[in-house]
This record gives sequence, C-alpha cells and structure tokens, in this order.
Amino acid sequence: MTGRIVKALSGFYYVDPGQGEPVPCRGRGKLRHQKLTPLVGDRVEFTAAPDGGGMVDAVLPRKNQFRRPAVANIDQMVIVCSGAAPVTDPYLIDRMAAMAEWKGCEPLIVFNKCDLERADGLAALYRAAGFPTLQVSAETGEGVDALAGAVAGKVSAFTGNSGVGKSSILNALQPGFGLRVGEVSQKLGRGRHTTRHVELFPVAGGLAADTPGFSAFDVDQMEAIPKEELAAAFREFGAYLDRCRFQGCAHVKERGCAVLAAVEAGEIAPSRHKSYVRLYQQAKEILPWEQARNQ
Repeated sequence: MTGRIVKALSGFYYVDPGQGEPVPCRGRGKLRHQKLTPLVGDRVEFTAAPDGGGMVDAVLPRKNQFRRPAVANIDQMVIVCSGAAPVTDPYLIDRMAAMAEWKGCEPLIVFNKCDLERADGLAALYRAAGFPTLQVSAETGEGVDALAGAVAGKVSAFTGNSGVGKSSILNALQPGFGLRVGEVSQKLGRGRHTTRHVELFPVAGGLAADTPGFSAFDVDQMEAIPKEELAAAFREFGAYLDRCRFQGCAHVKERGCAVLAAVEAGEIAPSRHKSYVRLYQQAKEILPWEQARNQ
C-alpha cells in the first residue's frame, strides 16, 4: 500500500492511505541501514498489520525536503506578511521566497490585514517580480476565497513573522482550526526539553504544515543557499543571468552585469537586489565543509 506520512511522533509515522484513519507505523530496519529517515510529507510504501499498526517499507522519491523543520514534499510556501503593525521587513519576504525557490516549492505571498493597510506598493512589487500575490483580511474575509483556491489540493507550509495573523488566516480558511492550533501548540510546548513534532492538517481542501520551524521567519535554522545557486532563487533575475559580460558574475557590483543594468533600468526592484546582495554576502562566509554538513 502507499500513503503519505502526516505526523511523526515518538518513533511512529502516521501514514494516511487516502481513506480512513492514518495508520501508526514503525520504520523497517533497512531504512536505518540506508541512513534514510522518513519525514512528514513523504509518500511511502507501507504494510498494514492486523492489529491496526503497520511498517514503512520504502520512501518514494521526494520533490524536496527541509532539514529544519523536518518535512518533505511541500508544494508551496505561503508567506504571510503585513503592511500594518507589525510591518513585515521585505528582506524577510525575500529570504523566505528564495528558500522556497531553492527547495522547489512555489512561494505564495499573502498580505494580511488589508482592511488596515493594503500594502499596494509592495504587492505590486512582488507581482511584477512574478510571484503569485494576494491581499487578504482574515478580519473581514476579503481575499480568503482566493487564498482557499490557492491552497486546495496542495501541501502548503504557512510562515510569517509574529503578529501578522497566520493563525487568523488558518482559522478563516478552516473554521475550527483555531482549537486545533491551540491544542497543537499546547502539545508542542516551548520548553527546552519539550518534544516537538511536525504534522500536516487538512485546510481548505489541501494540507497545511503546522510546525515550530515554519511558525515564524526562522530561516536562520534552515540550510543556507550556496552563493553559486542564489541568483537562480531570485526568479526575476533569470532573464538576465546569461547576459553578463563575464562568466561567473556574482551580480553584486561587477562591470558589465546584466542584473545590475536591469536594476538601473527599473526592471528589477532595488529592494530585491539589495536582499540578494545581503544573502550573497552571508553565503560567502559559509565554509565548504559547513555547507556540506547542512545538506
């Protein structure tokens, strides 16, 4: 049988076969010998046992995986931000969007609290850069139907800095989710020695990852994007990357750089390039052995 792991807790992998309740499974010893740890979101082959449990036999190929939090096969990263207090720093949006691009999942940028501040300028900037961007209000319901359509049938991870209304949006998408979030938060806890787990929950016809690592812009705990791959994680750079005068252009301050020319021409937003340079400088500080360890 095949299914998707929707929760990992205390050595058990809860596999959703597509109908009925998730089956609590243990992993086969061969997975350990293969140094392969099943992750929430994995599509797996499993064998059900008469007692209601089962065994994970094999992990099917992944489209992506995250180290922190430990989750796989995310279709899209829903980056919840706000133009009202607390105002989201565009650098945080850019950093998370780049991480999503690098991991092969679609960034969806959602400006919440548009009843207080529509953030039209920022929304237009990200639309021009090629990102699906929505302006919603969890308070009034504006844009919630469009967001529900965007998450239906997909595995999404919701992220956003504290106070932007991520939980309110989840509640608006799935009435009753608030109780579940509260229960999960209480279960997860925040103590130093408290076990934390990852779980996928049904939301608006799709699945949403509710995890400690995705609950805020906690990208410092994620892998760093190698500097050689960073430009490709800024989607609007793509049309210019092969036009630079010199091969191996870093797109930071080099002469003949087509990306810099596009910034000067107003074809790439200066704030986006500024975020790229900031991430590039950080990536330069990472030693090769550190990058290999983080993969």
